[in-house]
Amino acid sequence: MSQLFFGYFAGMIAMTSILVVALRNPVYSALSLLVMFFHVAGLFITLHAEFLAAVQIIVYCGAILVLYLFVVMLLNVKQDDRYHSQWRIAAIVCVPLVIEAIVLLAGGGGTMVSSRNAEPHDPVVTDNTLAIGQTLFSTYLFPFEVASLVLLVAMIGAIVLAKRDIGESDA
Repeated sequence: MSQLFFGYFAGMIAMTSILVVALRNPVYSALSLLVMFFHVAGLFITLHAEFLAAVQIIVYCGAILVLYLFVVMLLNVKQDDRYHSQWRIAAIVCVPLVIEAIVLLAGGGGTMVSSRNAEPHDPVVTDNTLAIGQTLFSTYLFPFEVASLVLLVAMIGAIVLAKRDIGESDA
């Protein structure tokens, strides 16, 4: 049953990722990106990482996608007609990937080496939220703080650039 859910989520992620790149209307691309983010969160749930699924929805669906839509609306991007349709090239490239996915989902992806001394796999009983928090604020504290400073500088830069455009249009 878990392979069925994985196949569904992986197929939808692949399909919506292709649509993000292939659609000419940027708003439709952003909506495809939203569907892809939700399916990635579904994959996290199947891996029993509920905290990561919640963070995926809150951060990517809530913040990053709103940022993308804000940029699209700010730039007033219309439908892109400059490039020719590349569906044929994408189909030629994706055919081997689809065949590989079908083979992997059918169970013929390789031989499984089984050990007679191997113990049965026990599900992880530790709280993944606690483990992620401890790792994030101990081992990865410095990169976490650097990332927050980079985001702060980017936000200040965006405000300065937007204010400059507003000041020039008033003159």
